[in-house]
Amino acid sequence: MKRTEPSAEEQIAAIVASAAKQPLLDAAFEIWCRRYRLDSIEGRPTDEEVRIYRTLTPQQMDEKYRYGRDHAHEGPMFGYLKRAHPRADDDAIRQAIITAVKFEDATFTHFNWNGDFWDCVVRAVAQAAAQYPDFLETTYRDARNNLAYYMK
Repeated sequence: MKRTEPSAEEQIAAIVASAAKQPLLDAAFEIWCRRYRLDSIEGRPTDEEVRIYRTLTPQQMDEKYRYGRDHAHEGPMFGYLKRAHPRADDDAIRQAIITAVKFEDATFTHFNWNGDFWDCVVRAVAQAAAQYPDFLETTYRDARNNLAYYMK
């Protein structure tokens, strides 16, 4: 029996359905952490965008990266989160995305490689959690795993 990969729409629907089971803020963090997978499924970046990215200086790349984070609530994230929480107010969705991005940024900001790796991860997320206390414990767990993945 031949197994076929789910279609792009089915993969996106599965991610959105997973996020829909959580409160809005936690759903925003889950979708934000899966943004690269969602971009890949949706065909982003395009070949043309890749060609343009390759011509950017490191400073330009940094600015583009920062702009993407600062305006995440204006891009595809909004649509995904609106699908997950269709009854949520648009302003609440935007604020949830902004908070999720800032929370992730805080985990990276607080990471200090000083001692056992996992202890450093746990400490960084705990410090970020003190700044952003409104997430579920499962989201803090996911944040620890996300931070560990990127800092490895």
